[in-house]
Amino acid sequence: MPISDAPNTATPALTPAAKSAKALTLAAYVSFLPIGIATVLLGPMLPTLSARWSLNYSQAGALFNAQYLASTVAVLLSGVLVSKWGFRFAMKAGLLLATAGLALLLSGPKLLGIACIAAYGGGLGLAVPAANLLVAEVNPGRRSATLNLLNFCWSAGAVASPFMVAAAARSSRIPLLLGLIAGFMLLVAVGIAAMPSSIVEPAVIRDIKGSQGLGIEWKHPALPSLAGLFLLYVGTENGFGLWVATYAKSLGSLTLTTALMTPSFFYVSLLAGRWLAPLMLRVTSEVRLAQAGLLVAFAGMGVMLLSHALLGVALSASLAGFGLSIVYPIAIAMLSLEFGASATRVGSLLFTLSNLGGGLLPWIVGVSSTRFGTLRAGLTVPLIGSALMYVLYLRKWKTESVSA
Repeated sequence: MPISDAPNTATPALTPAAKSAKALTLAAYVSFLPIGIATVLLGPMLPTLSARWSLNYSQAGALFNAQYLASTVAVLLSGVLVSKWGFRFAMKAGLLLATAGLALLLSGPKLLGIACIAAYGGGLGLAVPAANLLVAEVNPGRRSATLNLLNFCWSAGAVASPFMVAAAARSSRIPLLLGLIAGFMLLVAVGIAAMPSSIVEPAVIRDIKGSQGLGIEWKHPALPSLAGLFLLYVGTENGFGLWVATYAKSLGSLTLTTALMTPSFFYVSLLAGRWLAPLMLRVTSEVRLAQAGLLVAFAGMGVMLLSHALLGVALSASLAGFGLSIVYPIAIAMLSLEFGASATRVGSLLFTLSNLGGGLLPWIVGVSSTRFGTLRAGLTVPLIGSALMYVLYLRKWKTESVSA
């Protein structure tokens, strides 16, 4: 048979390392769908849990503390698990813990329910940092693209969560919904555990440069501002987004199903803003865009305090989500720009602060609402948070261009 001189146009076979990277990245993407659902689940669930357990606003706000304080501890523990047993171990452990918490949430009295909220919060705290780090490590040439897609998967789950809760509440099937989400997480955990031995994750690289390379520049002029931004941002996002459904229900002019769906306006606009950010950054700087976003968010939250019907709630939630969308990514970019090679070490401190804020500010919303007898009073907390972040962004930051 004659040998053809035609060039070989077949797609080259993937190397074992490339196969591993592809499989591990896909596993992280799939895991972030139920993780996104579970992260924001407590917001649309709050009216149901408040009625079931006879909670006032202050007591309901404390449920966010249970989720985020447990998540904060787990974030710190996640690094230890990754360094000892690898990224997938931390992801599996987190998914299994979250599975148990969600499955048992409505199976007993209030104290068991709070323990379950803490359990799934802790599970998320274990899995989320590990998945982020894993995707970044196995995609060294396209970290930004893959991490953005990972965030898209989380956002897709977050957007779907209020609709799922509303549909389940309408048919009185909230326990079934929790079981389905838990089952999804369990399947993902089993899938990760069943990955063949040929899928090899990257080794964790430890810093061996000595104590000087491991330290934090405590006197760095940007550190206080960044610490404030990280503490306030997640708290402000949660303090507004996780209380929207309860506020909508308190108006008395919306059906329960409609009220439970209102947080989706916030999360859809949050996602849309992050999609549009690269285009907006072509015509303005990162810091100016963050400042403009915070002004939009402030206006949206102000509209919420004046809203009495669905149109006002939808408009305010959309404005607030769109305005906040770019603030956190830019804060992370500023962290990298200001601290350079030591950004990872400083980031561990700042991400811990963000988790603390994520639980603290929603709780303060509940306490303030109970103290003054109206949720409008509590929603001034994220409004003030937006104003404070605007002030923090007024400092003189480094001006080199940073990719959003």
